[in-house]
Amino acid sequence: MKMRAFAPPFATRTRGAYSLGRLCTILLFCLGCIPRAQAGATLLLEEPYSYDGAFAGTGHAAVYLSHVCSVSPIYLRLCNEGESGVVLSRYDGIGGYDWIAIPLIPYLYAVNRPEDVPLFADAKLVAFLRDRYRRDYLESLAPDHSGGGTPEGNWYELIGASYDRTIYGFEIETSPEQDALLISKLNRQPNRERYNFMERNCADFVREVIDFYYPQALHRSVIGDLGVTTPKQIAKMLEKYSRHHPELQSSDFLVPQVPGTIRRSKPVRGVLESVMAAKKYMLPLVVLHPYIGGGLLVEYFGHRRFDPARNALILDSHRQLDAPMSHADRLGYQSRMDELSQSPSVIDPWNEGNEVKTWERLQRAPSPD
Repeated sequence: MKMRAFAPPFATRTRGAYSLGRLCTILLFCLGCIPRAQAGATLLLEEPYSYDGAFAGTGHAAVYLSHVCSVSPIYLRLCNEGESGVVLSRYDGIGGYDWIAIPLIPYLYAVNRPEDVPLFADAKLVAFLRDRYRRDYLESLAPDHSGGGTPEGNWYELIGASYDRTIYGFEIETSPEQDALLISKLNRQPNRERYNFMERNCADFVREVIDFYYPQALHRSVIGDLGVTTPKQIAKMLEKYSRHHPELQSSDFLVPQVPGTIRRSKPVRGVLESVMAAKKYMLPLVVLHPYIGGGLLVEYFGHRRFDPARNALILDSHRQLDAPMSHADRLGYQSRMDELSQSPSVIDPWNEGNEVKTWERLQRAPSPD
């Protein structure tokens, strides 16, 4: 029976802020209430941010395995009782490896325990949490640079993903036997960097893992994504596969981007969506090549109809499904946050005579212990 476990605290294009109490409940349930009755593989569809959000907009894909854990970031094992599994993801330029395994909570929040997840984050706090986790667990992948400080590179994308973007999850049932076979396969094969945007990107890796469990369940779109495997396409395919196989337990959920001063992530798109969203490309195609342009438009709108947040419900503190927040509630919470961030000015103690906003002063003052 298909169950939709979580709902978007924010609609895909509405980025309102929540009260801290309710947000805490949602964050913890996003971690703790993913169904545990059986093993599961969860495709994580992650919204784009920064340059990806402004240009390509395809986002990122990873796979969360609820009954697979790790001895190290590159060696897997079956989980023991009480362990929450790992997220496997493919990035380029991280220690020369093709895939890296990170426990679920650190992957989302760069901390080890749900109770340590901050309710509000800025770039300063996120950088500190990521670097602390790197020093404790990822030194072999991202050692200090020659001066002893934090290294550059893509390692930061392995931890604290929820500070940068909203993440959608599509879980499907697996068996312990399937998990054991996947562990054996990944541990046995050479784990050497293979990243290639066109043929071996992050979505290709997730497609390979899900297809290991359910052969040919996922495939790329030759027209909609111009032959490139994209996160949105494989999420769409897994959601379709789950609908066609109701005998498999499945669930959809959402992990919200942590509120704070970090820029909000953008809606995820396919390749053709990104191109067609720019009218300067779409209109000449339709005018000069009506048959090709018309076919692309049909595929574009068909691809666009897939909304990862559609029909999702909120799980409350009693594990009861509830409707998403109303538009009025979102506006109310946003208004409260605006009041806090725009509270009256005070004299800056670090620069006498210079007035600053109270919120700016509070953000600048703290330092990690």
